[in-house]
Amino acid sequence: MADTRKSIFTEKYNRFRELIVEARKEAGLSQGEVAKKLNRPQSFVSKYERGERRIDIVEFLEVAKAIGVNPLQIIKALKQGTKKEQR
Repeated sequence: MADTRKSIFTEKYNRFRELIVEARKEAGLSQGEVAKKLNRPQSFVSKYERGERRIDIVEFLEVAKAIGVNPLQIIKALKQGTKKEQR
């Protein structure tokens, strides 16, 4: 039987979320500060960081810009694979 889980629950998507959170924290920004830059409520940031909401590529690019990180850095780190995949 095929795995019907949405990719939001995969280890790779979780790693993607972790990378975004790490980038925000390294930039010294709170969720509220990022939300303000995005002209969105703080709950928007909280939900994608906790995995309650999935972000698409356009939103990801906006988030990366708001955080001040090159989106390619996050993608490159994600491409290096998750810990489980590297075993």
